[in-house]
Amino acid sequence: MIYPIVKYGDAVLETPAQTITEFNQDLKKLVEDMFESMYAAHGVGLAAPQIGVGKRIAVIDVTFKEDPNAKLVLINPEIIKREGKQRSQEGCLSLPDFREDVTRANVVTVRAQDQEGKWFEHTGEELLARALLHETEHLEGRLYISHISALKRDIMKRKIKKLMRAGEWT
Repeated sequence: MIYPIVKYGDAVLETPAQTITEFNQDLKKLVEDMFESMYAAHGVGLAAPQIGVGKRIAVIDVTFKEDPNAKLVLINPEIIKREGKQRSQEGCLSLPDFREDVTRANVVTVRAQDQEGKWFEHTGEELLARALLHETEHLEGRLYISHISALKRDIMKRKIKKLMRAGEWT
């Protein structure tokens, strides 16, 4: 099932997600639906709050279906290590058509659970590091725009309010 992507302005995006405690078929189905929804929206990462589900789950595939082994499921993730710096354009499915330069760590290690509840660690560099940080922040109720200047963030918010008034941001 493809879920619609929740856009900026919805409270679920700015609310910390709840820890997953049950690892069952419903969870596996949600993960499957999240990958389907992410691919349909042409994204490389998706956090559950972005489909209106306030749970600590994120899916990532920086190869966008090219390498089935690159698919990552992160349940209850936490960033445990950051190294170096990178600066690059970043966007978000919940903020369509907006992109800004964001500085992030270049190498990131995350500790998370898989669909069976087993803990693992995964290290990513460059785009994967960026995706790990971006999606984990979604689960904490933060968006990438918290990393841009207040002026740029204010301009973006004003443009979004204008789109809302015009009925083009739903």
